[in-house]
Amino acid sequence: MTPTDTPTDTQDLHPYRSHNCGELRQDNVGETVRLSGWIHSKRDHGNLVFIDLRDEYGLTQCVIDISSPLFADIEGARVESVITVTGPVVERSAETINTNIATGHVEVQMAGVVVESAAAVLPMLVAGEQEFGEDIRLRYRFLDLRREQLHKNIHLRSGVISSIRRRMTDQGFLEIQTPILTASSPEGARDYLVPSRHHPGKFYALPQAPQQFKQLLMVSGFDKYFQIAPCFRDEDARADRSPGEFYQLDLEMAYVTQDDVFAALEPVLAGVFEEFADGRAVTKAPFPRIPYAESMLTYGSDKPDLRNPLVIRDVTERFRDGGFGLFAKIVDGGGVVRAIRAPGAAGNPRSFFDKLNDWAREEGAGGLGYIIFGDDGEPKGPIAKNLEADRVADIKAATEAQDGDALFFASGKESAAAKFAGLARERLCDELDLRADGRFDFCWIVDYPMFELNEDTGNIEFSHNPFSMPQGGMEALETQAPLDVLAYQYDIVCNGVELSSGAIRNHRADIMVKAFEIAGYGRDVVEEEFGGMLRAFTFGAPPHGGSAPGIDRMVMLLADEPNIREVIAFPMNQRAEDLLMGAPSAVDTARLRELHLKLNLPKVKIEATTDENKPENAPETNADT
Repeated sequence: MTPTDTPTDTQDLHPYRSHNCGELRQDNVGETVRLSGWIHSKRDHGNLVFIDLRDEYGLTQCVIDISSPLFADIEGARVESVITVTGPVVERSAETINTNIATGHVEVQMAGVVVESAAAVLPMLVAGEQEFGEDIRLRYRFLDLRREQLHKNIHLRSGVISSIRRRMTDQGFLEIQTPILTASSPEGARDYLVPSRHHPGKFYALPQAPQQFKQLLMVSGFDKYFQIAPCFRDEDARADRSPGEFYQLDLEMAYVTQDDVFAALEPVLAGVFEEFADGRAVTKAPFPRIPYAESMLTYGSDKPDLRNPLVIRDVTERFRDGGFGLFAKIVDGGGVVRAIRAPGAAGNPRSFFDKLNDWAREEGAGGLGYIIFGDDGEPKGPIAKNLEADRVADIKAATEAQDGDALFFASGKESAAAKFAGLARERLCDELDLRADGRFDFCWIVDYPMFELNEDTGNIEFSHNPFSMPQGGMEALETQAPLDVLAYQYDIVCNGVELSSGAIRNHRADIMVKAFEIAGYGRDVVEEEFGGMLRAFTFGAPPHGGSAPGIDRMVMLLADEPNIREVIAFPMNQRAEDLLMGAPSAVDTARLRELHLKLNLPKVKIEATTDENKPENAPETNADT
C-alpha cells in the first residue's frame, strides 16, 4: 500500500509525515496523521504488534492488529527499517500510558504502512545501552550516531557552536575564513602535506592552526576576528585530543592587552557553559589567574583541576642536613622536596599506603614517602622515625596538617618532583574521593617562561608559542638570562583540561628575529619559514593578541564524556584511520604519476604510536590550541 492508497481524508497529508515522532499529544486524538521514521523496537503481543517509531524528535508508539492485511509487512520489517505509517491517533488505556516519553499518552493505529527502506541484520544494536567495541562503532558510525547519547552529544555540539557564534558577533567580532591549503611551517606538531600537481616536488600543508593568518588579519586593519577553525595535526590520539583534525574558536584582537583578551573571552566561555551546564556551577568572571610557577608548585601541573582541594607545599629546607638521609642527599644535590596533605588519611590500613607505594614505583618513582599523624598526634612512618622531631613539627605546621591526616612526599630535580607531586595529588584525590562534583572550575595560567632548557641537548628552546611578546620587550631579551624571560602567554583551563593557549603577540620584526635567535634560529631561517609575517611587521603592525579554545574539548566537558571521540560526528580511531570511509587509502599509479610522486615504502610495517609507546621527544604544539 502506498500513502495515496489510504482513505480520502489522508489525501492532503504530506507524502512522508504530517507530524514528527515526538509531537503527538492528547489534543491530537481523533486526527489521522502520517509519521515516518526508524523502527526502534517491536513487541509482539499475540494479536497485536507494537512498534516504537523513532525520528530526530522522539518516539511514537504505533499498533497494528493481526487481522490487518498490512500485518505481514510489519512482521517482516526488521528494527532500524525506515517506514511511513498513516492512521488515527488514539488515547492509550490508563495502564499502558508511558510517562517516560512525551508522546506516552497516545498511539497511532496503523491503517497504512510503507516500507521505505528495509534494514539488513544489524552489526550493532541502536536501542538500549549495550556497549560495543570502538572498531565496530566507528566502522558503522551512521548506526552509532542513531544511538541516544551520541545523538544527544552532536546536538549539544551544534548548540555550543551556535551559542559561541552569537556571543562573538554580539561583541563585534568579524567572522573570517582563513586558507586550508597553506605553507608548511615548524610550529611544533607534524604537518599534513598535500602534493602540488602544478608545482612538482612542492607541497601545501593543512594548517595546524590559523596562527600566522590571524595575525596578518590584524596587520591588515581588521580589529576583531574569529572563526570556528578546522586545524590539522599529524599527531597521536589521546583521550582529549583527536588525531588528524579538530576545531577551535580562533580569535584575535588588535590594540589589546592581556586583560582585554581575558575580558572578551571570559563572558563567552562562562556564558556558553552556563547555557549548557544543566544545573552545574560555573566559575564567574573574572576567572582566577595563576602564574605558571605558582601552578607548578601548588598543583604540580599547568593544567590544574581546581575541583581537587589538595595542594602541594615546598618543604625542601626542612630536610636540608636533616636526619632523613635520602631527602637530605637530594636537597644537597640541588633537588627539592614537596609535600601533600591528605586529610583524614591516617585512619586507612597499611595496605592503603602500600598500594600508593606500588603505584609510585609504576610511575617511575622510588616510592611515595609519608608521615602519618595519628589521632594522638604522634607521627609515624619511616620519615618521622628518622627525621628530628622539631623538623617534623615544622613540616606539620607548614602544610597545615592536623591529627588524623597523612603527608605524602615527592623529591628529586625540581621539574620531575613537581610533575610527580602533581600526579600524586590527583591520585590521592581519587583515592580519598575528595573531588567536587557538579562544577566547572575555570582559571587562567599566566606568565609562562618564554624559553626552556632542553635537558637532553642543552639547547634553549621556545617553551610555549614562538610568536609571543616577551614581557619587557627587546630590553628583556637583551638584558635577562633567557630562562628568566617571561612572556605574555596564557592558557585557559577547566577541570584540569587545557581548553586553549593564547598570547599577546610579538608585533615587531626586530623582537621576532631576536627571540628566534635566542632559540637557535638565524635570521635566514625566520625569513624563509615566516617571511610573510616578518615582512608584514615591517609595514606597521598594531599590538595584538588572541586565543583559541578547543570546541571539541568544551563539548567533551559539557557532555561529561571521558573521550573526545564521543562528541565528534565522524572521528578517526587511535591509529588515525577512518574505518567508515576507508581513509587513508592507496591511490593508483596514474594518480601518483600526475602528482610527480614515487612511493618509498618501508619493508616492515611501522605501527602507529599510542600514549603507551609515544616517544618522549615527540613534538608538542606551540601554536594556539
